[in-house]
Amino acid sequence: MTKIRTLVVDDEPIARARVVSLLRDEVDIELVGECANGRQAATAIESTSPDLLFLDIQMPDGDGLDLARTIQTSGTPAVVFITAYDEYALRAFEVHALDYLLKPFSAERFRSALGRAREQVTQRRSGIASLPALPDQNGPRRSRLMIKSSGRIAFVRMADIDWCEAAGNYVRVHVGPQEHLVRDTMGRLEGELDPQQFVRIHRSTIVNVDRIQEMQSSFNGEYVVLLRTGARLTLSRGYRDTLQARLGKPI
Repeated sequence: MTKIRTLVVDDEPIARARVVSLLRDEVDIELVGECANGRQAATAIESTSPDLLFLDIQMPDGDGLDLARTIQTSGTPAVVFITAYDEYALRAFEVHALDYLLKPFSAERFRSALGRAREQVTQRRSGIASLPALPDQNGPRRSRLMIKSSGRIAFVRMADIDWCEAAGNYVRVHVGPQEHLVRDTMGRLEGELDPQQFVRIHRSTIVNVDRIQEMQSSFNGEYVVLLRTGARLTLSRGYRDTLQARLGKPI
């Protein structure tokens, strides 16, 4: 087994010790060092070449976000931020953080972040990992969706979204068995989704075309769109041509 070389950076000894303790329970993790500030971290990254970095944001002798920005071009190490402040979440996304752990976090939440990191490191070692896509010239398209709920920040890959539905001033995002409420508009979210993968099928519904299993005729020219997850959605007449063009076949 090739272990994941991991570095922990946090200026608070108790917080740093908790992360180290959780990592020691993982047989595939090799702890290569602990640092208390940004300057130590920069030196340690150069000398130990870690695969994974658990990184605080507000530290003496160097900001965690600035440090992450300096290493993001190489794609290594993968970065999981650990902080007591949620206001940095968007900036963390901009420097391609894998996850954003808000203190205090549970062991379960930590393992969830570590699972994402394992996946990223495995992909990189296989030569198939890449940095999340930056916004293109046509608009601010994101590769991940940032979701803030119940004191935690989570990132959901856009490609993992099954479908979205309007919910008042929010959008309910369906990802497998999970649902997330995002304070956004359908129009703005639609503009950030890949138009080759997502299509509006109703005024209040956007669907990932890769999740469509079959369509059944309904009434008044409408169809029922059945997803692989079992969800049944309505394709309204006004959006039929759009879906037909995306599928490349008549409905």
